[in-house]
Amino acid sequence: MRHLLLVWVSLLTFTGVVGLVATPRAAGQSSSSGPKTFHTSWGDPDLQGTWTASGATPMERPDKYQGIETLRDEQLAQEVAQLARQAEERDERGPRPGNPGTYNSFWIDRGQRTNRTSMVVDPPDGRFPPLTPAGQDAKSFRLKAGKADSWEDRHIWERCVTRGGMPNAMFPRGYNNNALILQTPGYVVILLEEIHETRIIPLDGRPPLGRNIRQWMGDSRGHWDGDSLVVVTRNHDHRVSALQPWSNFDSRSGSGRALTLVERFTRQNTDTLEYEIRVDDPQMYTRPWKVAYPFERTTNLLYEYECHERNRGMVGILSGGRANEAADESK
Repeated sequence: MRHLLLVWVSLLTFTGVVGLVATPRAAGQSSSSGPKTFHTSWGDPDLQGTWTASGATPMERPDKYQGIETLRDEQLAQEVAQLARQAEERDERGPRPGNPGTYNSFWIDRGQRTNRTSMVVDPPDGRFPPLTPAGQDAKSFRLKAGKADSWEDRHIWERCVTRGGMPNAMFPRGYNNNALILQTPGYVVILLEEIHETRIIPLDGRPPLGRNIRQWMGDSRGHWDGDSLVVVTRNHDHRVSALQPWSNFDSRSGSGRALTLVERFTRQNTDTLEYEIRVDDPQMYTRPWKVAYPFERTTNLLYEYECHERNRGMVGILSGGRANEAADESK
């Protein structure tokens, strides 16, 4: 699924990255004997490093934890054990007859469960807000079970174009939840292991792109609010949707021109980076919602995520569509 090719190569076209890797002082230290400051040599808060997030914490709060934001130690231990059993049973379960199956548990790495009962922190009940009529219509359509006339009928993640664009590219799931953050004066670069997405965020106060220039990851502009990096992202491609759960390939249409994301990255200590994102999606949701979770420092390397493996799955899907058409014509 992945080749042992370090993704540093993909960043060499970004001006200043090579020099950056060689020049900054050790992360978070002002001197060998002084206190940890978590600032770069040019004075910006230091977010650099390789970080990983856990996909084991549920996105929405389960019914049994309504009114409870964090778990006690004994609750957390029970929850972790139960999730481990469920994951093993699910991942090792054989496929249905006629289904070729998918990855087993060897390939799954959801990370460690945090003590939070949900990643959704607003609304306060830990659940996504109600959908708009447009959101309900989009939710009722399942691309994965849809047409196979053309590859364009398939979801943009299934086609390995993007992991859904923003905000979905930042959300941890079943594996490859690593991110590399690099900084230069005036820029922050975030390289996401899955699905080889690179975000280059300018900090120099430049105006946003024109509203007619749309991108999978949107157009991001960042600034510092104390020790927190705040990133505002707009101008998403019309096929990008913030509708959840995105992994079910719900929605043929995107969230529209009004989709606006506001992220906050805050260094908590040597090994923890707190992440928060506010999603304002008036086309799909009746009110904005917010997700928060920690990134933990990791010594793991990032590798090339070769998503479609020569896209053999797409060949099979379209070939199956032609076979079904031929069978219908012969009846």
